[in-house]
Amino acid sequence: MLADRWTDLLDPSIEEIEAHLPQGVHLSALEQLNRPSHHDDDPRPKLEAHGEYVFGVLLIAVVGDGGEVFYQELNLIMSRDRLLTIRKSPANGRAPYNIEDAQLSCRSSDSAGMVIYHLVDDIAERYLDLIDRLDDAIEELEDGIESWEPDRVRKRIAQLRHDMLQIRRTLSPIRDMLRQVVDDRIEFDGEEVFTRDVELCFAAAYDKMLRASDGLELSRDLVASARDYAQAKIANDQNDVMKRLTVIASVLLLPTFIVGLYGQNFVKMPELHWQWGYGFSWGLIVVTTIGQVAFFKWRKWV
Repeated sequence: MLADRWTDLLDPSIEEIEAHLPQGVHLSALEQLNRPSHHDDDPRPKLEAHGEYVFGVLLIAVVGDGGEVFYQELNLIMSRDRLLTIRKSPANGRAPYNIEDAQLSCRSSDSAGMVIYHLVDDIAERYLDLIDRLDDAIEELEDGIESWEPDRVRKRIAQLRHDMLQIRRTLSPIRDMLRQVVDDRIEFDGEEVFTRDVELCFAAAYDKMLRASDGLELSRDLVASARDYAQAKIANDQNDVMKRLTVIASVLLLPTFIVGLYGQNFVKMPELHWQWGYGFSWGLIVVTTIGQVAFFKWRKWV
């Protein structure tokens, strides 16, 4: 039975961990297993052989409802015939990693190594789904650049860039960890840990992580393009504003000149004593203003 070879614990106490821990596990590994998930120094994903057991740390990046990225942590200890997995709940009451899909993929005859494959394959699928969600968010951003306020666009771009950097922190180490298994670089005192059929399965999970990594890089390029487009739009909008202000200043230039000319109050200015002088100045102002506006519209400057 698979239950005889695989024990899964959720947020266990130190006593529960010690009760199911294989013999000969280093104290440092026990400290890692007992460390809470929500701490300042997040561990890096890894899979390491130590004598007669393999110690692993897996982190699954998840985007919460509020758009923030958090991690679900899964630790594992594998001996030659047994597997212990420990799931840790993230901070703020978030859900821990759900192993149901991986459990359904396992068969009762699967070895401990094959169970680890099903776990990492499920995690790889989750990363692919996460990249798809990022692409949907980027598409929404691109559609919103024309209609959203610039501050909202700026904040959304900054959030997406931050999320992708956080995801990359875990995706790349997991990809490299799977490559170690595929290359048969993890051994029990000189003996292979994973059989050939298990290594071939890990190669499929490795390909999925490669796709996720390539998709993440493409998403970063798309966000950079959206940022450049948003900056170009802001610059173009500023140019339109400056053009309108220049047109207004130009339209007011001639009326200001006319008013300043007749405001000099020289005695020998004939229009000052002409009964139609006031109306003439207003007419001159109106005609020159209309002429300038018509000229600007003809040149398509406004």
